[in-house]
Amino acid sequence: MNDLIRIHPSDRVAVALRPLMSGSSVPVSGADFSVTLRDDIAMGHKVALGDIAAGEKVIKYGFPIGEATVNIPRGSHVHSHNLRTLLSSGLTYAYHPAHPTLPQGAPASFSGYPRKDGRAGIRNELWIIPTVGCVNDVAEALAKKAQSLVGGSVENVRALTHPYGCSQLGDDQENTRTVLARFATHPNAGGVLVLGLGCENSGIEEIKKRMGDPDPERVRFLISQDVEDEVEEGFRLLEELAARMRKDVRVPCGASKLVVGLKCGGSDGLSGITANPAIGGFSDLLIARGGSTILTEVPEMFGAETILMDRCEDECVFEKTVKLINDFKAYFESCGQPVYENPSPGNKAGGITTLEDKALGCTQKSGTAPVVDVLPYGGRVTKPGLTLLSAPGNDLVASTALAAAGAQLVLFSTGRGTPFGCPVPTIKISSNSTLAKHKSNWIDFDAGTLVEGGTLPERAQALFDFVLGVAGGKRTRNEENGFQGMAIFKTGTTL
Repeated sequence: MNDLIRIHPSDRVAVALRPLMSGSSVPVSGADFSVTLRDDIAMGHKVALGDIAAGEKVIKYGFPIGEATVNIPRGSHVHSHNLRTLLSSGLTYAYHPAHPTLPQGAPASFSGYPRKDGRAGIRNELWIIPTVGCVNDVAEALAKKAQSLVGGSVENVRALTHPYGCSQLGDDQENTRTVLARFATHPNAGGVLVLGLGCENSGIEEIKKRMGDPDPERVRFLISQDVEDEVEEGFRLLEELAARMRKDVRVPCGASKLVVGLKCGGSDGLSGITANPAIGGFSDLLIARGGSTILTEVPEMFGAETILMDRCEDECVFEKTVKLINDFKAYFESCGQPVYENPSPGNKAGGITTLEDKALGCTQKSGTAPVVDVLPYGGRVTKPGLTLLSAPGNDLVASTALAAAGAQLVLFSTGRGTPFGCPVPTIKISSNSTLAKHKSNWIDFDAGTLVEGGTLPERAQALFDFVLGVAGGKRTRNEENGFQGMAIFKTGTTL
């Protein structure tokens, strides 16, 4: 592969696949010409393929990523110093259906744990879920003591701590209650102890109301103020749950039982060329087999939202998607914040200039499948296919939302690297091989090999096979490191 790549035939810029020196003449992959560089170009950064006039739209991925603020000569570096966003609020949208039919995939399966509600767990863990942050330390103490119960089908014991559950109002309080109820009924949990204090707003009775019809053999409740020794009583309940879990065995489950969250963080200029398209290819492979994927990070759809809107399976889903986008823009504006300020310092250092630039790369994770549903924050997947979920771009908040929506695992692409994990296995996928080698203790799968050769379908299939292995019990780096946290979305006042 050449050192510069033009992603789409209409692009006015190309992306450097490795660091390039000023004065060199570089062939452009995806074009039949070379460009003489006027500047040093870092990996992932953009080069003008022709003269671009001030005020002219700069095209990448076949779409505008902003406009030139000055005249940009051919071969120049294109970035924050000479390019600005075109994003604004108050847009109207029209539905132009464009959703190809995916070919049916050959049957595939993983070894999982069937649950009473028809779902399947890819882990059989014992979870302690505090209803309020006041009992976080109790939950942690119980999790530490209950490590003695791990073994056989009891794969892990974890406390899903958080700072909320009281002193909240409105949407924040409802978000906390809903998310905790989702985790109390998550298929990766073979047993759950819901641990309350006794005087909080989001107490056990409120969580129970939102749990639906849980399997009574797999959940216990404890109000700490009601017992003399909450650790002793909590451990007794955990022993009961563990005894039930030891009867569980992995059995073959069809890939249609998989729900996979799609996320990116610490992106660079190669994320939209390697890792995110590989995830998109995976998504299509899974959906073709009846499985489900979830795309979130709504602010990182701004600038690419029409691509998703046109892929909505019908006008009803289209209208839900329009509302998803407009509601999030209104949320930003209600807080006095602009809708376009998103790329982080790391994103920019990696070559991403505007939110449009980032969004067009981010949406590559969704593949080509139709959008079948749109969920509010705290919603749970009920349809096979590609679902959009309302949540912000923050890594842990968004990944927690994906898990609460029913994802048994999350695919997380990154060009800069991150050690974190969310409440479910979090597969870290590097956009470049340098990162995969440098942080092998963080990265699970290297998509950067696409720069050296190979094809996207081959890498997508390799990722699909890797995911089936993780679903069948292979531990991810974040699991091996013990890095798993959760964060609930907060928008309003704390009392």
